[in-house]
Amino acid sequence: MKTVFVTVGTTKFDQLIESITSPENVQILKDRGYERLVLQVGKGSVLPTADSCPHISLEAYRFKSSIAEDIERSDLVISHAGAGSCLETLGAGKPLLVVVNDTLMDNHQLELARQLYVDSHLLYCTCRTLTETLRTMDLSVLRPFLPGQPKLFANFLDRALGLS
Repeated sequence: MKTVFVTVGTTKFDQLIESITSPENVQILKDRGYERLVLQVGKGSVLPTADSCPHISLEAYRFKSSIAEDIERSDLVISHAGAGSCLETLGAGKPLLVVVNDTLMDNHQLELARQLYVDSHLLYCTCRTLTETLRTMDLSVLRPFLPGQPKLFANFLDRALGLS
């Protein structure tokens, strides 16, 4: 079953959960062949129930000791721009769409997402542009992020955060 996994990590990002479960976005996912939506909602106040998206199989939870299995079973990961979530997904070789929480002050997440996008490792958007991004995204343009190269990653983070 073609699956989308959405994760907000340990944060609260209700706007992403509400947006991805909107009827319009669920329909776009369905039209793209996805049949299952798994949501990790973290500390958020929104916890959708299985019957809240009648046209797609929905499962939602707050936390697990590891999301590695959900990432592995997914065909697309939609994530907040936390470094841990991004690296775990890219390390698993899964297509990644990052939704930047642009309501955060001093939004370092945008810098990380933008650099990974420039290097063709992921796509990114905000909640305001999520619908259009889902409608037009081309996952075939993404290049693998090769894990196991800590020096390269350290250099990448320095560039992304403007330290070099």
